[in-house]
Amino acid sequence: MSSITPAVFSLRQGTEPLLVSMPHIGTHIPAELQAQYMPRALQVEDTDWHLHMLYNFLDAMGASVLTPTTSRYVIDLNRPPDDAPMYPGASNTELCPTHFFSGDPLYQPGHEPTPEERLRRRETYWQPYHSALAGELARLKARHGFALLWDAHSIHSELPWLFEGRLPDLSIGTANGASADARIADAAVQVCASFPHISTVLNGRFKGGYITRHYGQPSHGIHAIQLEMCWQLYMQEKAPYTYDAQVAARIQPLLEKMVTSSLVACVRCYEK
Repeated sequence: MSSITPAVFSLRQGTEPLLVSMPHIGTHIPAELQAQYMPRALQVEDTDWHLHMLYNFLDAMGASVLTPTTSRYVIDLNRPPDDAPMYPGASNTELCPTHFFSGDPLYQPGHEPTPEERLRRRETYWQPYHSALAGELARLKARHGFALLWDAHSIHSELPWLFEGRLPDLSIGTANGASADARIADAAVQVCASFPHISTVLNGRFKGGYITRHYGQPSHGIHAIQLEMCWQLYMQEKAPYTYDAQVAARIQPLLEKMVTSSLVACVRCYEK
């Protein structure tokens, strides 16, 4: 694989028609911004922790992998550039978030980003990531005739400010079927059915964020699926949010099979 590593993201280009995006894995808050945040924010607790370790099978699959270096506390790469709510009527995080997932203020009073600062962050961090994402999908489609985008996420299993109760272990999202051929989602769901101790939902609370909804265009040969998974499946849910290799080893075979089966289903959509 070739490697392209700008300051704000890393892109490893693979050989298969599969791009895995991990938009919330970054932990860097620029030094010049740190004093504006609550001290607690520098621990970046709402990161999608350790996904690069959990998805350690992607290189062997020949997948392309796109990850940012910057924390979602600076800018959320999975939100639309106009900051429109993804889930109307529910608590939403913003393009430049101002709250922790607990609902507490993220910034020192009076230091929330101004409209000008939000625009600067969008141009500095959001646009390069999305340009790379769109460019890699275009490269894969040009090479294979189609592409599958897998948007990888993880989250604390209980966050009352954002949702009621406990989340399912795995939440698969295809924007209610608009972002991917139904056969691709079905393949992922069928894999999960073989692991009945893992709770799974399709297009439940998490239907896919901006990345899934915007780039998933089945009629143009681009399919997108989001997977949101609970931290408890592979790590400690409390600080210091340690990766648990023994626990993760139980879910990795399921995760790898989900990605592989979804890719196979995508390929079959184009077989003559």
